[in-house]
Amino acid sequence: MPAMASSLLLPLCSTCGKTPSFTPPQAFAVDKLRRLLFKVKSSETKECTAMFNTNSRREILGLALGVSGIFIHALDAYGAGLPPEEKPKLCDDNCVRELENVPMVTTESGLQYKDIKVGQGPSPPIGYQVAANYVAMVPSGQIFDSSLEKGLPYLFRVGSGQVIKGLDEGLLSMKVGGKRRLYIPGSLAFPKGLISAPGRPRVAPSSPVIFDVSLEYIPGLELDLDEE
Repeated sequence: MPAMASSLLLPLCSTCGKTPSFTPPQAFAVDKLRRLLFKVKSSETKECTAMFNTNSRREILGLALGVSGIFIHALDAYGAGLPPEEKPKLCDDNCVRELENVPMVTTESGLQYKDIKVGQGPSPPIGYQVAANYVAMVPSGQIFDSSLEKGLPYLFRVGSGQVIKGLDEGLLSMKVGGKRRLYIPGSLAFPKGLISAPGRPRVAPSSPVIFDVSLEYIPGLELDLDEE
């Protein structure tokens, strides 16, 4: 690699015993390079060669570290500039803006909610199985769980303690086809919290959470109504 050697090494050795020169590498004669490298009998040349070896190693190491640092910072900047992952939601940005004008309902337990859409079907009796979709978030809006990402509604018996208290209470007063945003206080949420997962925030013990939930259907109750 003669061309690369001349561009990197000659300016370093040219600083020996005189003011650093920034003359373009092409201006150096090949025979001068040979004399600098191979005249080891001269003490001046030995000093220059030793200095060259020490300085060149330091400079090359510094150059390598500098380039790697620039490369790493470039990757960090690229990663930081990526848009956040879009996750499916029950209430998009327009929905959130509309909720600002919806009155907040507060229950005796401290649960609060706003109806995104009021359903037209029946409400579930305690102990009935329901199928519901949900998007669970910490107060900052980061999603930590979602049935929409799994592709299936969540089936459970409402009011029987199979889910957190706030979700149980919030669903019992909904009607099939309805959507609701639940503001669940820490006392009705996760007593032990939830550990973080890749791309998902940690939920601290007894911290407030937000659930967007839609009541899709009530299998047993719909069957009874059809028979009537």
